[in-house]
Amino acid sequence: MIGLLTGRVGLVSDSFHLTFGCGLLTFSLFAMTAAQKKPDGIYIYGYKRLEVLATFTNATLFLLFMSFSLAVEALHAFIQDESEHKHYLIVSAVTNLLVNLLGVWFFRNYARVNIAYRKAEDMNCHSICLHVLADSIRSAGLVLASWLLSLGVENAEVLCLGLVSAAVFVVILPLFRATGGVLLQQVPANVPTSAFNKCLRQVAALEEVSEVTRSRFWELVPGRAVGSLSILVKGGENDHSVLHYVHELYHDLGIQDLTVQTDHV
Repeated sequence: MIGLLTGRVGLVSDSFHLTFGCGLLTFSLFAMTAAQKKPDGIYIYGYKRLEVLATFTNATLFLLFMSFSLAVEALHAFIQDESEHKHYLIVSAVTNLLVNLLGVWFFRNYARVNIAYRKAEDMNCHSICLHVLADSIRSAGLVLASWLLSLGVENAEVLCLGLVSAAVFVVILPLFRATGGVLLQQVPANVPTSAFNKCLRQVAALEEVSEVTRSRFWELVPGRAVGSLSILVKGGENDHSVLHYVHELYHDLGIQDLTVQTDHV
């Protein structure tokens, strides 16, 4: 409203930026609550992946877009040479910085670029922390650019915006890759591929087993790995002993939910 009343386009643009960010944070908080719902007939695995989706949305739509937009803004300022000391934006930047630092303090346990996710809530809380941290970096960059411009430093805005863009990109990239891996159902990141190959060889080496026809493992959410196996059992052999051995083998590997299909040849 102040931006509209005073005709300051920069304040109006900043208000849309903050409103969009608050909307995504609200979605993350909603996902925390909705994820507590138990599995039903439609969502048989429950709603835990909603937190992963919220994290991916937060990382992609807001933080990566922020990095890209800051880089474009820095390039535009360099080409047009429009750097100027915008006092009205500094008030907004300082206020935003103080509020975001308060948010970083609340989520200080997740204030690391790389973190081991033991559950989906960890990933979601980490995305919220990185969200407010990245916004803090952006506000600090604007304040620093204003101070340097007041000292007569040329292209200070270009330099600060470029550094902030690079910093936000580096901070958010690990989270983006982690959430993308979960949504694309990649092999659990905390289990080495060699461990899966070793287990597969041990199952195939069983006297009762003729062949392992299909082996698939993925992470439903951080901290919960699931998988499925299809095994050809030699005719006349007992399935029970094979199933017991396979379940114990993969349970020790960290697979909590394993489905084994056996067929006889």
